[in-house]
Amino acid sequence: MATTPFSSAHRLYVKSLYRRMLKNELDWVVRRDIWRGRALMIRAEFERNRDVQDPRALAQIFEKAEVELAAKQHPDPYIPPAMPGGTKW
Repeated sequence: MATTPFSSAHRLYVKSLYRRMLKNELDWVVRRDIWRGRALMIRAEFERNRDVQDPRALAQIFEKAEVELAAKQHPDPYIPPAMPGGTKW
């Protein structure tokens, strides 16, 4: 059984970053067929960096991804109506 050199906090951060990137793309693209193509590109980027073990390189990758996400953030993101900030509140 192989063990991973990364902590559970690292895995949670990567999953959170991936999910935030997908949700942000969904804010920009309403059509699911177009969004799916973009989601596959995001997944390919994560897979390309999957085997990086160097903590410094990972920190640079994460910093670049966070900056990219902040730059592409939608000015009026979709909020479900029943959630805080939605139209029913």
